Amino acid sequence: MRKNFCRVLLERLAIAAFCCCISAVIADPPDAPVISDHITSGHQSNTKLAVGDELLDDEDELLDDEDELLDDEDELLDEDEDELLDDEDELLDEDEDELLDDEDELLDEDEDELLDDEDELLDEDEDDEPPAQTGQKTGGALKDLVSAAQAHADLFAENRYPSANTCKVCHAQHYKEWSVSQHAYAQLSPVYMAMQNTINSLTSSTNGDFCIRCHNQVGMNMGESPFISNLERHPTSREGITCVVCHRQNLEYGKVSGRVAVEEGDLLQPVYGPEGGAELKRLLDSKAINVVTQANQSGRKIHATAHQFAFLESSAFCGSCHDVNLYNGFRLEEAFSEYKHSPAAAEGTSCQDCHMGNVQGIASGYPFGSAAVVGGVKSKPRKLTNHFFAGPDYSVVHPGIFPHNADAAQLATLEEWLQFDHKAGWGTDAFEDAADREMEYPAPWRTIDSRYDAREIIEKQLELLAWAREKRLEVLRNGYVLDDIETTATGRRGLQFKVGIKNPSNGHNVPTGFIAERLVWLEVTVTDPAGKTVFQSGDLDPNGDVRDSHSLYVHAGKLPLDGQLVSLQSKFLTRNVRGGEREQVLAVNHSLSPLPFVRPSTSSTILTGQPTGARTHRKGIPPLSTRWSRYRVRRADLTGAGTYTISVRLKAAMVPVNLVDAIKEVGFDFGMTPREVAEGVVAGHEVLWEKTTTVKVDM
Repeated sequence: MRKNFCRVLLERLAIAAFCCCISAVIADPPDAPVISDHITSGHQSNTKLAVGDELLDDEDELLDDEDELLDDEDELLDEDEDELLDDEDELLDEDEDELLDDEDELLDEDEDELLDDEDELLDEDEDDEPPAQTGQKTGGALKDLVSAAQAHADLFAENRYPSANTCKVCHAQHYKEWSVSQHAYAQLSPVYMAMQNTINSLTSSTNGDFCIRCHNQVGMNMGESPFISNLERHPTSREGITCVVCHRQNLEYGKVSGRVAVEEGDLLQPVYGPEGGAELKRLLDSKAINVVTQANQSGRKIHATAHQFAFLESSAFCGSCHDVNLYNGFRLEEAFSEYKHSPAAAEGTSCQDCHMGNVQGIASGYPFGSAAVVGGVKSKPRKLTNHFFAGPDYSVVHPGIFPHNADAAQLATLEEWLQFDHKAGWGTDAFEDAADREMEYPAPWRTIDSRYDAREIIEKQLELLAWAREKRLEVLRNGYVLDDIETTATGRRGLQFKVGIKNPSNGHNVPTGFIAERLVWLEVTVTDPAGKTVFQSGDLDPNGDVRDSHSLYVHAGKLPLDGQLVSLQSKFLTRNVRGGEREQVLAVNHSLSPLPFVRPSTSSTILTGQPTGARTHRKGIPPLSTRWSRYRVRRADLTGAGTYTISVRLKAAMVPVNLVDAIKEVGFDFGMTPREVAEGVVAGHEVLWEKTTTVKVDM
């Protein structure tokens, strides 16, 4: 009995001491069913620094009653030392399994489980104590423990899923293209984050990880909660569709709506590419590069092998994510399905040929060059693919956060970058020379040197974003052509004309992908001989929306509906209880159930291609087709005979502003307000093409 009691005592004391060492780091359970406070009212870090009795959660629980621990001094310190430590093997057996109850659980050989589940070590409800504000100062020793624990967690995750910053060392050009791409922005987008949280809010979280699993495979494979802020995610998780998502796949998944597994492993583990590892083997065998491929060796480490994965070059690989079907059979995105029935597919042109070649949006061949530069040694020239993947999306977040930048990550955390006021000119000569010397700055930016360092990075970021804008215009202009303006009638019947929009692409419809939120429209203005506007369509309301049925100003009766609006944005239609349909910004029915959920379809959707509860009213243009739109200016609106001017502009936007309004209740990541997000969306509106013509009107 004495032996067992002593063993239990020492085990408890050892575990209590271990808990004290790492109790500074506490995380929410990854499957938290509620939306975090940072989403609804600005981000707050959920790192908690327990003090006093809370540090040990409950002194009585850890020491299990002082009287019980020291119940009998003679039992604890028996006169016979041999009896106290009767058998060293029982207290600390050769495998140390009993003392630490399985060393692999506390300190795994791969250090996987040191912080595997911090809630098991100190289980504490988030509501018991308000989370510490970002940037909160802590005691030196305790802060060091937090930093060390976080560094350890980051290091372990890096060993499971290497960051793109690691790949950049040898693949700098590919990294630069990817860093400002839509793939790199996929997880950071505050619009997407708020939208997926809104849908889960409307469906009692039964939509689960459906959206985020395609935007962030690494985070979902790591077991992160879909609801937490990007500020709380691991750096590789924040990278969205990062290097390992494509180059650590070795299975042909097909159309799985983005649910793919990523092979785990550190930098030394194999990668998968279109050509295999012959060139890598040649370089390693030649000793031309000073690298190591073993974990126990010192030096620059690289992956030891590269395997050929031909599927990576096929359009079907893109279809793993770019055909999206919901649980209930709703076909949300069909870019790959459109491609499969296109002239491009019949000709053998792949998705990669148009979107990874010399010119964004058309099959234009590929450049040749070295895919890797290792220690100044270039690999043999080969076909190079562009990893930018231009599309309609653009960033609305702080340029210190996006594009991804290894120097920016080294200089400051995301929270610290959000405090850097780049719009005010911090770090420029003009600002610093005129700034009040008594001006208070956030702690990370108090020194002028730190602000100049940040400004240097910001300028490079803005240059990269400007390059991305040009590439975005390139792909959009290769996907839409504004045809001629043709007058069809003048005189007694007023002024009538038509305008054509052509899809010159042979690969898929335009818009494609998430078509219910892709806004492409015609802005048409007619002015009389004196320059007075007599007709307008496609103009924007004060929020930056076109005047369709989703405009808040139209809905409130403050502006008239644009009856002649030409927009290629498709609309969601949901079925009501009595069978009718209504347009909605989000494809979520109004449910009478107190616990709404995503309902599986009650009948086969193979023939209909859609569930009974919702569908998409498609307005896109098929490949190589033209859509003509007719306009009529009433005779009563004309001011008299003379020459009238018709101006037409084809414009494009990432998403409509009414979507921002529809998802604002759950808040936006990085502490952004709905107005900030909406202004960022409107600032990205682009004019793709414009034409002007004149017509003589006789009254």
